[in-house]
Amino acid sequence: MKVEIKAIEYYLPPQTEDGQVLKNDNPDWRIEEIEKKTGVFVRHISEPGQTATDMAELAGKKIITNDGIRKDIDFLILVTQSPDYALPTSACILQDRLGIKKECAAFDVNLGCSGFIYGLALGGSLIESKIAKKGLLICSETYTKYIDKSDRTCRPLFSDGASAVLLAVGERNTLGPFEMGTDGSGYSDLIVRSSGMRKAKDGEKEGKLFMNGSNVFMFTMDVVPRCINELLKKAEKSIEEIDLFVFHQASKLVIDNIIRRLNLSSEKVFINYKDVGNTVSASIPIALKDASEQGYLKKKKLVMLVGFGVGLSWGACLIEWGMNI
Repeated sequence: MKVEIKAIEYYLPPQTEDGQVLKNDNPDWRIEEIEKKTGVFVRHISEPGQTATDMAELAGKKIITNDGIRKDIDFLILVTQSPDYALPTSACILQDRLGIKKECAAFDVNLGCSGFIYGLALGGSLIESKIAKKGLLICSETYTKYIDKSDRTCRPLFSDGASAVLLAVGERNTLGPFEMGTDGSGYSDLIVRSSGMRKAKDGEKEGKLFMNGSNVFMFTMDVVPRCINELLKKAEKSIEEIDLFVFHQASKLVIDNIIRRLNLSSEKVFINYKDVGNTVSASIPIALKDASEQGYLKKKKLVMLVGFGVGLSWGACLIEWGMNI
């Protein structure tokens, strides 16, 4: 069976932080230098009692606008690393809150910046294998709840947000091929310690996000070009045949260096991190929605999606754009 993306929607919390807020909390920070490096000027912050499941519900309801759509959903995949509970699965809670039928497979995927790519592969496989005909892929994160106010590495980058993508049987096979990989030896370079059963060692911050920025940057510069070249080889395409690149919106520094390493035209790379920030797994679908609304995408355009980060994990795929949204 052929698979198509039928709709994309997203939700960003209305509360925001700009550089002045960071400066007020941290008077010694050189905000202009930080913003020049990150490219992020506005971050979206979830309310104190608002969870990833709450935001996922708001994004999902933008797609499930009537009972006709609701009754046809065969699977619900929730990509999140900020679940409501260790158990039960947040996707199960979300199935009930969205009013989706009980004959629906619902499960979480615990992945970060590469999570949307993996979710697409899973959702597409369920449809291609005829297990399902239509499903929701939702990515939702509240990373800001993990971040210390004085963390100069993470706080200027990360936003909270949720995206929802409707996948269904289509007339054309618009997804794939995929290229994915993992290097678990770098797990500690992006981590929230004492967030599970393994407790932090003495001196380590508990429950707070830690990122070794230089190591994650070097990892990205190593694996992303190779991943892209392997995907092009698998698809039997040249890099010039790609109409648009949508990378995980990590930061200006990261994306500028990917562009430089691959000698890409900046006109072929969509960015929206300036006013959205890094929304982790939701960043690629949010960028896709914005790119379409801003006229960067037309039917049959060939788009490469690339996610990379926490895990350490990466993934990329090609999609043929099949809708106007």
